[in-house]
Amino acid sequence: MTIEEKLAHLQTAAMEEARAEGSAIIRQHQNALEELFREHREEAIRQSETRIKAETTNAEQQINMAASKAQIELKRELSKTQTDLKQRLFQEVEQLLNEYMHTEDYKNLLVSYIEKAAAFAGSEPITIYINPTDESIKAYLEEHTGLLLTISKEDFTGGIRAVIRGRNILIDYSFKGSLETARRKFLFEGGTGNGKY
Repeated sequence: MTIEEKLAHLQTAAMEEARAEGSAIIRQHQNALEELFREHREEAIRQSETRIKAETTNAEQQINMAASKAQIELKRELSKTQTDLKQRLFQEVEQLLNEYMHTEDYKNLLVSYIEKAAAFAGSEPITIYINPTDESIKAYLEEHTGLLLTISKEDFTGGIRAVIRGRNILIDYSFKGSLETARRKFLFEGGTGNGKY
């Protein structure tokens, strides 16, 4: 082999070795870049998942707060509406009661209340009070019950009240007491619009 051939062979061998080393360096660098990219991508995914969880939690809290606020407002409106309806209902009841107090049935009811109170008292002294608005029917009631009645100084809406002082008993057949009890116990239930008391 001539020197030129040796030089060409040496040059070829050196070039192949340089290419192999260059390829190895490029592969090593490419592997390092791919590993760096994979780590960066995993970190970016973790950060985005963490941010999504935080934003989801924040959005859920805001939704819950808004729902709670709306629920409180609805309850407030419902309570206000129920109070208004209850007030109008009892105004209507009082109007109907006032109309009833001008009927013959009302007089008969008072007679039965008076007789019931007198029967309960037995032989003990009893004071029976009628409402001031019933003064015009006092004579009728006394005639039908045979008892002396007293006109109350207090307006108890209708009905009667009786006192048996010897036993310290108050008999209350007044409409005022019944109305107050009904008003206090009255509740709206369900969505049917029917109230209960």
